[in-house]
Amino acid sequence: MKADRALVLHLGVLAVLLALHFTAPAYHHTNIARIMVLAIYAMGYNIAFGYTGLLSLGHALLFGAGLYGAGLLVYHADASAPVAIIAGLLAGGAMALAVGLLALRTAGVAFMIVTLMFAQAGYLTVLYFGSYTRGDEGIVIPRAARMLWGLDLSDDNTRYLIALALFATALLANLALAQSRFGRIMVAMRENEERSRMLGFNPFTVKLTALIVSGLYSGLSGAAYGLMFGYVGASLASVQYSILPLLYVLLGGAGTVLGPFLGALLMFYLIDYASAVTDAHQFVTGAALVLLILFAPKGILGTLRARGLKWLP
Repeated sequence: MKADRALVLHLGVLAVLLALHFTAPAYHHTNIARIMVLAIYAMGYNIAFGYTGLLSLGHALLFGAGLYGAGLLVYHADASAPVAIIAGLLAGGAMALAVGLLALRTAGVAFMIVTLMFAQAGYLTVLYFGSYTRGDEGIVIPRAARMLWGLDLSDDNTRYLIALALFATALLANLALAQSRFGRIMVAMRENEERSRMLGFNPFTVKLTALIVSGLYSGLSGAAYGLMFGYVGASLASVQYSILPLLYVLLGGAGTVLGPFLGALLMFYLIDYASAVTDAHQFVTGAALVLLILFAPKGILGTLRARGLKWLP
């Protein structure tokens, strides 16, 4: 069955990531942990854009809500890491709800612009209240505050395994969502909103729900990123962090469960290796994206699905 093959594939990817914990060199070990956390963020973006068709340029606001929701609690209230992660997750979902109630009154290009404005307003708010957020300087979270149920998140091995646990949970939940009835409704809304409306589905409700789920993923990723890597700063809530998940999803394949992870992995190392050999690494990245659009406009996994692997969710 398609569902069985998809489950085996995704469990196989998780098994490979677990094996890399024991075999990857230290440099790549740290990188892969970072990629898994960012892939959770990209998965959240993919739920909104890839499955529901909501092209947002404001997801940095949702990632930043999780980042600062966790970081400020730890810094100002001495909250524990578990409380901070839950707070970040909820902050991402609540921010998505607030933005969605307003932004979903628009569509298309207008929606994209409105979400971009919200993200920029959030970034400027972080800078304006620099006495609390420390603005561009950022907040360095002390090691003592990065303890999760007795596990030290500043330790490379612990950080990798926690990142893998969070990624595995997010990935399998995303797979279940994509194969669920609501997942099919999201795709129907993306493909033909008017026909979905005629079938009795409320586009506003479906899109708002998808955006909230996207916000929960983004908030979790932001909170985990701040605690695992010990830094919360305004640069992580800038517009750049709205563009990155879009690039990850386009590269890996919009509307595929594994696409965001594959895109994050390839884009991270493309930038890493290009910047090691040239100062014009953005040109290399741009050229790669142009080639992708020309030869695989549906992304890597989207193209593979279109050319034969129909069972890829």
